[in-house]
Amino acid sequence: MDDLDVVVRAAHQAFQSAADVVPRVRKSWLDGVADALDASLDELVDIAHTETHLAPARLDGELRRTTFQLRFLGDEVLRGLHLAATIDHADPAWGMGPRPDLRSVRRPLGVVAVFGASNFPFAFSVAGGDSASALAAGCAVVHKAHPAHPALARRTAQIVVDALRDAGAPDGLFALVEGEEQGVRLVEHPLVRAVGFTGSTRGGRALFDRAAARPDPIPFYGELGSTNPVFVTPRAWERRADEIVEGFLASVSLGRGQFCTKPGFLAVPSGGDAARRVADAAAAMGDTPDLMLSERLRDSFETSLRALVDRDGIDTVIGGPSTSPEPPLSILTVSGEAILADPDLFEHEAFGPASVIVEYRDEQQLHELARLVGGQLTTTVHGEPDDDAAPLLAELSARSGRVLWNGWPTGVSVSYAQQHGGPYPAATTSTTSVGADAITRFQRTVAYQGMPEEQLPIELRDDNPLGIPQRVDGVLRLNGMEVNR
Repeated sequence: MDDLDVVVRAAHQAFQSAADVVPRVRKSWLDGVADALDASLDELVDIAHTETHLAPARLDGELRRTTFQLRFLGDEVLRGLHLAATIDHADPAWGMGPRPDLRSVRRPLGVVAVFGASNFPFAFSVAGGDSASALAAGCAVVHKAHPAHPALARRTAQIVVDALRDAGAPDGLFALVEGEEQGVRLVEHPLVRAVGFTGSTRGGRALFDRAAARPDPIPFYGELGSTNPVFVTPRAWERRADEIVEGFLASVSLGRGQFCTKPGFLAVPSGGDAARRVADAAAAMGDTPDLMLSERLRDSFETSLRALVDRDGIDTVIGGPSTSPEPPLSILTVSGEAILADPDLFEHEAFGPASVIVEYRDEQQLHELARLVGGQLTTTVHGEPDDDAAPLLAELSARSGRVLWNGWPTGVSVSYAQQHGGPYPAATTSTTSVGADAITRFQRTVAYQGMPEEQLPIELRDDNPLGIPQRVDGVLRLNGMEVNR
């Protein structure tokens, strides 16, 4: 056996040992990892700053978000909602004929391969959302280190491994591998049962195709590309154009545009002096101190931006000030007619400090543009109380994972209702990689028929020793009480 095979087999063994631990034990493992990362905050932030050029304050906040997420998911494990425990007692008078005793619960999949992101070295990396939710589901994790921050990946992984061991988890429950070849082989390993991925559309699609081409295809939960268009109604533009421009530029330039939820398009009414407003506001705000994460990302952004500038119909380039060798803020303008003639333009993502203002002719054209939008992580509407925005919101809801009203998409809160995903190409499935429901990606439902009480999983027993929510004969029971009769 080679090294990768040894790692995956050890992870599989650890999964088999850990799959049925009680919730409070699994929560203690997640809490242990969070505590260990918090204790190493200064060391980890220093390594991350050296490798990614991100500001220490940003990295400090991101690491705290990461440990919050681990504890948040640990609390979800205790609550048990993710298990969807369902009990149908035998019923000889059931409407379609006698019903046997049927009980179902979600079970962990097994070993999960996780590929982290370059732009979030903590929150979407080694101990980030995919790893945390897979561990919360009861799975083992083999994480493929991102080449943009290898030293940070190794140190973070060692802290995670040590913390899990100290908390009593079986050895092998978490491991790190490195290298592009190892990543491909990890997706193809027969003991790997799912993949979590955050990264480019090109890289994610290549691995997605590998996962689908296996003799036994496995789920691939990939967050890929998104242009996150923002639509401004005529009333909103008339009443608060300058406020909207200010918020737009702040969101586009945040982290020098290296956010997966950066607004790549802003649709506004034509004749509203958008180019001048944006140019004035960009000059007044000055250059962001943030750097590009790597030379590779800088080169990729500049290539994408040049391709965007060269597209037919791009009329103006508004360049923000630059006091560093990094690419400056670039805002392009284009007419709604040009987008309608070249709909693929809406899918052109430039991962960096750039965005496109689309000037639409009238509200009819605004809706025509909305219908051209492909799968997105987010879409946004800036409107007014007296707008009839329902048709526009309906169009965008069909095309995105999260729809915002009078806000900006940068920033993804870890919460119960969060949805960070969307129709393809934003993601390979419409599940979420952030929030409470992220756990369910790494589970599958198993039903048990006619099973003796003592043979049932503990979650499905009538006495409910874990005190978790159960749906019993169609009625939700919480703490022994019916809540939806």
